[in-house]
Amino acid sequence: MNTKLNNRPLYEDVAERLRAQIFAHELTPGSWLDEQSLAIQFGISRTPMREAIKVLASEGLVTMKLRRGAYVTEVDRGDLEQIFTILSLLEGQAAKETALKATEAQLTQLDDIHHRLEKAAADRDAEQFFEVNVRFHELIQEIAGNRWMNGVIEDLRKVLKLQRRDSLSRTGRLQSSLLEHRQILQAILKRDPVAAELAMRNHLARGLEAVK
Repeated sequence: MNTKLNNRPLYEDVAERLRAQIFAHELTPGSWLDEQSLAIQFGISRTPMREAIKVLASEGLVTMKLRRGAYVTEVDRGDLEQIFTILSLLEGQAAKETALKATEAQLTQLDDIHHRLEKAAADRDAEQFFEVNVRFHELIQEIAGNRWMNGVIEDLRKVLKLQRRDSLSRTGRLQSSLLEHRQILQAILKRDPVAAELAMRNHLARGLEAVK
């Protein structure tokens, strides 16, 4: 008897593939998502494609326009200001809670990840820096342990991935980002919740300036 569990629904796999194409800018911001053409390209019916697009719309990566269909979301300056305002509040709270809650093992994990950030910065490897940076923030959120807050942060950061990576290429931004991470880490290692929250909020304020 085959006791293997069924794989996840097809539309989730399709959503993952579309998400990857959006992040790679193979589907560019503002472009129309032609359900029929995409379904043919993926070798599936329109139903799972439609459901996948709904998933991406719920994440903010796709915008549904009345009687016009689905489009890859375009992020303008106003959107960025609103997103970073919310992230500043939520991630600041996460850093505060991490300073209070983290075990010694978790502090070691954070420190190890920061060493990887230092190496990526020394190598001027913006791609690697971006990936490790994501993990640094994710671990802080995991330690904070508020799944509702973390769900909102995750969706907002998906929207930022539409364009944010380019900000690290700006002159001096990678090094300044590294310094901001050091300040966050130092505050958490000292178990200073106020300093941790302020350092995270400062980091996100600087991040907003870099992507404007």
